[in-house]
Amino acid sequence: MIDSVWAWAILGIILFSVEMAIGTFDILWFGVAAIFVAVALWLFPEMPPAAQYIMFAALSLISLAIWRFHYKKTETHSRVGQAQGEEIGRIGIVIAACGPNKNGKIRFAQGLMGAREWTAVSNETIAKDTEAEVVAVEGNALRIKSI
Repeated sequence: MIDSVWAWAILGIILFSVEMAIGTFDILWFGVAAIFVAVALWLFPEMPPAAQYIMFAALSLISLAIWRFHYKKTETHSRVGQAQGEEIGRIGIVIAACGPNKNGKIRFAQGLMGAREWTAVSNETIAKDTEAEVVAVEGNALRIKSI
């Protein structure tokens, strides 16, 4: 018959393996608790099974709760195309005329979202070499108006 210390250690290793396969950090804490129970049982071999189960449950829940409380989720999406509030109002020079039916180009003295030149769209006709202001970001183009 397998010793209880080894049973808890094997359970911990199995839970660690499952955690490595799925990578959620949720099962990890149950594996840690099982290893702690194995160590406690090795130090105190006369620990009754009820105490082992209570210790496993308590350590699992406490460690999981501590992890959830301190875990800071990082932002996974990029901010590409989300500069609506930051770039509105920037002024540049139109380098290719644009109008309601024609896309143009605008150039900025300083880079805007990683580039100095952008495709520009406008509801009004804006001639080349005219200063224009950004009023919106629409996909990969900037909506501009003359100033």
